[in-house]
Amino acid sequence: MESPLVIHHSCIMKTMKNLFILLLIVGAGISAASAQNSRNDKKAVKITAIKNDVDGKHYTFSANTATPLRGSTIQLTSEYDLRITPDSVISFLPYYGRAYMDVPYNPTDGGVKFSSTKFDYKVSQKKKGGWEITINPKDVKNLERLVLNISSDGYASLSVTSTNRDPISFYGYLKE
Repeated sequence: MESPLVIHHSCIMKTMKNLFILLLIVGAGISAASAQNSRNDKKAVKITAIKNDVDGKHYTFSANTATPLRGSTIQLTSEYDLRITPDSVISFLPYYGRAYMDVPYNPTDGGVKFSSTKFDYKVSQKKKGGWEITINPKDVKNLERLVLNISSDGYASLSVTSTNRDPISFYGYLKE
């Protein structure tokens, strides 16, 4: 027959073991919840910053890839961007595609490169989050419209519509 002291000791050890396991589980749950809250807080801050930039017309779209109407996606290896400020739109983007009219060729004028100070700027909130910005430059020859779709994560796509060229799209992100 075991002594009561040995039985009591084994019960205490089992109870402590179970308590330790319970504390580990609760601690892991609290840690996961805390990490989730931290991620949600960071995402909310990022969304607010993007919204403020879009509403304030002060941001830069950086292009990673170009997708012409005809052909496949092209990885861009140089820095190309579209800068928006309250009083100007400045584009330094390449162009790949077909022109429909005889356009005087000047190698320095290639691409979608312009600076505009007269433009319409319209922001629409998307149903699943993010924004659609339509920019209509009024002082840029042969350019009809730029449509920039920005996700709440800061990723973006830009569609460029010209009067005498095939449309082209760019994919990238907003610079911080």
